[in-house]
Amino acid sequence: MIDFETAGERESFLSDNCPPMGIYETLYAFRDAFGSFMGTEGTHPWSQGFPLTRQLEMFDGPPLPDEVQVTWEDRFYPKAWGHPKLRSSIVDYYNERYGSRITPENVMVFAGGRPGIYTIMAFLKEKVRVRIGSIEWPAYLDILTQTNTEYETVPFTKENGFRPQNSEYFDRTGVDEGTFIMPVISNPQNPSGQTRHGTELRDLIETAEKPGNGLLLDEAYEMFHSPSVSGIEFIKDLDNSNIFLAGACTKGLQSPGIRIGWVIASKKNIDTMANYSSFGMGGVSHPSQHYAVELLEPDRVRRARKAVEQHYNWQRERYGKAFEEMGLSVYTGNGGFYHWLELPEGLDSKGLNERLFKHGAAILCASDCDMDRPHSKDPEYETPYGRFFRFSFGPLLPESFESDIELFSRVLEEYKAEVA
Repeated sequence: MIDFETAGERESFLSDNCPPMGIYETLYAFRDAFGSFMGTEGTHPWSQGFPLTRQLEMFDGPPLPDEVQVTWEDRFYPKAWGHPKLRSSIVDYYNERYGSRITPENVMVFAGGRPGIYTIMAFLKEKVRVRIGSIEWPAYLDILTQTNTEYETVPFTKENGFRPQNSEYFDRTGVDEGTFIMPVISNPQNPSGQTRHGTELRDLIETAEKPGNGLLLDEAYEMFHSPSVSGIEFIKDLDNSNIFLAGACTKGLQSPGIRIGWVIASKKNIDTMANYSSFGMGGVSHPSQHYAVELLEPDRVRRARKAVEQHYNWQRERYGKAFEEMGLSVYTGNGGFYHWLELPEGLDSKGLNERLFKHGAAILCASDCDMDRPHSKDPEYETPYGRFFRFSFGPLLPESFESDIELFSRVLEEYKAEVA
């Protein structure tokens, strides 16, 4: 007789191998230590990956829409590939800003950026080999693991400035003939802010367009660089390539809560994703898509792009200077809204976080960004990035700077004194 129970409990039908993304592990640990969730009053969201969701008045940013009109037609099922108005708005944005020539048939709308990335990974053919940096956005590890994607990591080190050369992603040494290579790269990079632009980005795209190659370029932080940057500027033949560009309203358009993202790709690849949506997603909320159309209104988005660039350049510079004065090593690039930092010898980011939790603050330990760490909790694995961490200034108000630095510096000095 088959025993369907273990220790008196019935076995769950769902997989036991689905841990939360690394950032959420930090959030749960913070809640357990501090007694409330990060983001509540009195907390300091230095671990959080979202921007200010209010008008950037200091730099003449436009107000964010307060409402959208919903008609009887919007209560129909949405189209699998996205609302025509939003697809057209996305096309107009890229073509006007970057001189591209895409059409609505090159755009697929998702409920945020990560469902698009997950869909691409889920439908990759077996002969596609993914290459990803050894330090990247934590969710990539979960997505690659849960979709059973074959992947290899490209080393991110102090020696290469956490910015490996393009050629390292496409190296075919030891690769079987007939295997396709597809790098997955966030640009500007999360967590380091290193940004491929100009000639370096052109070279990346040209290599990705060669036969047997592809590219998933996650451009969530596109606007957080001077100037804003997108690989679409250098694509010569999108419809004859396996390049995927992921974007969203989450960061530069300051609206993570509406859950609108998109993927730009060849018409053939868009058709595959739309077919999936027809049974696996069912399209995306019409009110959210209408809100995104408002955000992408041409005059508004030009003003928003300028304000986002100026505000976050300012924040990046002043927080970076303060961290250097504390004696931290700063390896941050010139994009995004994070600082990529290293603690002095004898300290580690987990120990720092444990002390910050007591004061209602948290950073993101670099171990959560480590793409080589086992997906399961392996006590034998030791991350090479134990002294590194990501500090987010994305959601911080300008007026919190002095109190942020005072609290961080005080906790850091106390930690140093403890281990001295």
